[in-house]
Amino acid sequence: MAAVHLTKDDFLKKVFNFTENSEWKFEGDKPCLIDFYADWCGPCKMVAPILEELSDELEGKMNIYKIDTEAEKDLAQAFGIQSIPSLLFVPMEGQPQMAQGALPKDTLKKAIKDVLDVE
Repeated sequence: MAAVHLTKDDFLKKVFNFTENSEWKFEGDKPCLIDFYADWCGPCKMVAPILEELSDELEGKMNIYKIDTEAEKDLAQAFGIQSIPSLLFVPMEGQPQMAQGALPKDTLKKAIKDVLDVE
C-alpha cells in the first residue's frame, strides 16, 4: 500500500481538525506518520522510497501520509514547517512529535517503534 497524499480536507478528517479544536485531538483510527515534502526538494526524494517500503512493511498497523507543502500551504503553516522534509509522528495517545531531515530507514523504524508503538 502506497503512502497517501492528503489535502487539507482529508487532514481535517483523518488527522486533526485544527479549524475546530485548539487543543490536539487525533481523528485517526491508527497511528500515522506524515511526510511534509515538496517536489523540488532533494532530501524529500531520498526519503520517499523509504516511506513507501515502510508503508508496505507496516500495512494495517499504521498509516503513512504525505503533504505537499507547496499545494497545502495552510497545513505547512499550521505546523510551522520551516524546513523539509519534516516528519510528524502521530501516536494514538499523546502529542505528535516532529523530526526534520531525510532520516535513514533504521532511524525511522526506531522512531515509529518508540513514538508510535508500532513494529
